[in-house]
Amino acid sequence: MYANFFKRLIDFSVSFLLICLASPIILFLTIFLFFSNNGKPFFTQIRPGKNEELFKLIKFKSMNDKKDASGALLPNHERITPVGRFIRKTSLDELPQLFNVLKGEMSLIGPRPLLPKYLPLYNAEQRKRHKTRPGITGWAQVNGRNAISWNKKFELDVWYVDNVSFLTDIKIVILTIKKVLLRKDINDTENIGMQPFTGNNNG
Repeated sequence: MYANFFKRLIDFSVSFLLICLASPIILFLTIFLFFSNNGKPFFTQIRPGKNEELFKLIKFKSMNDKKDASGALLPNHERITPVGRFIRKTSLDELPQLFNVLKGEMSLIGPRPLLPKYLPLYNAEQRKRHKTRPGITGWAQVNGRNAISWNKKFELDVWYVDNVSFLTDIKIVILTIKKVLLRKDINDTENIGMQPFTGNNNG
């Protein structure tokens, strides 16, 4: 009952409330990043959601679009901006995803949405991570984040899918708040220098 009804009701109610409460911060960052990122305050990217249905994830833009002499984007670690480092460290870059939650594309708690190119690389067990809506934070994020291997992340994601409950979600929320406040496992280079998933033999 919780996973099929109450979880979505909580997601909608809490995301709506948080958007209202955080609206001054969201507005300020949108205006600030609009001017500092040449009119591009948001980063959007297609990600697979529940049942592998694609949606457009939205975050505050933390990297510029500088290119090398050949016209290719510079490496990620060279494009992150000073304000980008700050919003990553404070997790403020995640705020716009509350709108994804409000729309029903994401949940507050669930496996993090990854890239569509990874879909063909999952084995049958790993594919189970798409049986629920992806989340802003999740079981893997409070149990190592980028300090663990891809296979371990997927193992934790599937465990969450098989064990969704109100108490588990509350535990994840508490651990997430603790990690954000202590800045534990959170850094300005998250997902920047991380090796891409290349298949089931990837560590």
